[in-house]
Amino acid sequence: MEDSKKVPIENKLTLTIPEAVEYSNIGQNTLYELLKLPNCPFLLRIGKKKLIKRKELDAFVSRTSYIPARS
Repeated sequence: MEDSKKVPIENKLTLTIPEAVEYSNIGQNTLYELLKLPNCPFLLRIGKKKLIKRKELDAFVSRTSYIPARS
């Protein structure tokens, strides 16, 4: 019964890190590195919790053509 109440990812305003990884196909480590950027446009902090603003993530991916590999 809980599954019937689950909101599809494409309808959510915010995503958890695992959902954002699945949604964007950006690796978890890369996503965490992007979240460390100053003024990351798609990061929403709620206390210690980090959520991803889906529309802002979409916009970031649309305007970005290259993300360097981690060292």
